[in-house]
Amino acid sequence: MKTHNFSAGPSILPDFTIKNSAEAVLNFAGTGLSLLEVSHRDKEFIAVMNEALLLFKELLDVPEGYEVIFVGGGASLQFCMAPYNFLKTKAAYLNTGAWAAKAIKEAKGFGEVVEVASSKEAIYNYIPKNYTVPSDADYFHITTNNTIYGTEIRTDLDVNIPLIADMSSDIFSRPVDISKYDLIYGGAQKNLAPAGVTFAIVKKDALGKMDRHIPTMLDYRTHIDNESMFNTPPVFAIYAALQTLKWLKEKGGVAAMEKLNIEKAAVLYDAIDNSKFFKGTVIDPADRSIMNICFVMNDEYKELEKDFYTYAVSQGMSGIKGHRSVGGFRASVYNAMPKSSIEALVAAMKEFEAKH
Repeated sequence: MKTHNFSAGPSILPDFTIKNSAEAVLNFAGTGLSLLEVSHRDKEFIAVMNEALLLFKELLDVPEGYEVIFVGGGASLQFCMAPYNFLKTKAAYLNTGAWAAKAIKEAKGFGEVVEVASSKEAIYNYIPKNYTVPSDADYFHITTNNTIYGTEIRTDLDVNIPLIADMSSDIFSRPVDISKYDLIYGGAQKNLAPAGVTFAIVKKDALGKMDRHIPTMLDYRTHIDNESMFNTPPVFAIYAALQTLKWLKEKGGVAAMEKLNIEKAAVLYDAIDNSKFFKGTVIDPADRSIMNICFVMNDEYKELEKDFYTYAVSQGMSGIKGHRSVGGFRASVYNAMPKSSIEALVAAMKEFEAKH
């Protein structure tokens, strides 16, 4: 029986990425050495790094004046690295979930933080609207996709101050107007690579304006100037990221991926909306994520949640349990998720309903 990987992260990767990375673990670039043991200064890996950075820029159409870097520490380190480099006196944040709240907490150590709006009172089941971004803030920070709650900001906002975004779980799922942002960052373990590498897209002329001392490793300029090689980078994760980028290009790029992702998500959302057993946790279709689809049992069938989970697992569904803070179910349908896996989950849902 096929296993369908709906894990929220680390998550599904293309077969192309897994196969090529596995082969490189045994013999990297014909060197007779494992990818796990080569020096990051060897010409073979420098070529990997350079190609990955160039392809990253190509696929997202990164404009002149921006650089892409690979660093460590995950998005969680970016929660403090961003304000270290950009927050002089005051920053504005949109609170749309647990990760946005953690970013807010870290930023408060660097200056005043204005929470322009929050959906916390509704367990983050919608994206706030009609808020005002203070014009005197150093930047406005958003989390574009909220993996725990299944909401997503799928447009590039127009604001009159620098915009910073955590795009950990929806990067490469749609075209992005990079020019609207001063910084985009994210952990790669959702839609790009195994855990261990973090990406950042940085507007270069926005840097170097802080009076404070910035530790060397937390200064974006360090990694830009050293082409992501200031210290030993996560070699395996970057190699795997390159394979995913190659796969994305072969599939037609991010515009083609967005079209496919919308089609895939619609299959599951339609099944949920037309079910008497299940209901979505995000009501407004405009706020629904096409990466993380969250749903629960309707109240009258609540006692069957454990039974459905057990049944779904028996049918090959992996990683569909909802986050412990919200319960229910969550199907993470990232770029590498085939439509056939979503159809298999829908079939399991309908079979379970028929049996009960």
